[in-house]
Amino acid sequence: PRRHQTGNRPQPSSLRGRVMEIPVFVSCPTSLSPEQDETKKLLDDLLKEYLLEPRALGRSDYPTELPLREVRVIAKHCSGAIVLGFKQIVATSGLIKPGTTEEVQINGEMIFPTPWNNLEAGILFSLDLPTIVFKESGISGGIFDNGVTDVFVHDLPIGKAQFAAKKNQIRRVFLKWQGKVREHYYCR
Repeated sequence: PRRHQTGNRPQPSSLRGRVMEIPVFVSCPTSLSPEQDETKKLLDDLLKEYLLEPRALGRSDYPTELPLREVRVIAKHCSGAIVLGFKQIVATSGLIKPGTTEEVQINGEMIFPTPWNNLEAGILFSLDLPTIVFKESGISGGIFDNGVTDVFVHDLPIGKAQFAAKKNQIRRVFLKWQGKVREHYYCR
């Protein structure tokens, strides 16, 4: 018997050994210090280990429209999210809430993440994606404050040595989260 012509479609034998990765949105600055970049690569390795595909504006995907709109387009095709609060801004002087009764003078060093973390986290939260949040020590505000969402905020170890010391802890967090990501992917 003659078989149907398949054109350019891959044959089942050419798909053997390939596994579909589940897309997850990664909110992370594009410019990182060498130590931060090591941590990002180690987290990417964990994602790959769990067969999850990191998607991020300016890393895996590049905008064709306005960047914030593009974040929403990418996130809508994802089944989970990670927010990585890396130190991006350091302030050594200034005022917080100037002119109010809550005004505070900055004494010493105060660090901030990229503002895009909070913008992207708002979009991710509105899409009801299973989200995991990590922050570098000293970062606070918005998505990085415990109790703002139902998501626990985890400390982000910076560099290979710190990451190695917390790897088992991070694996347990990833294991629980990736279960929710898979449930979202297969049950939506």
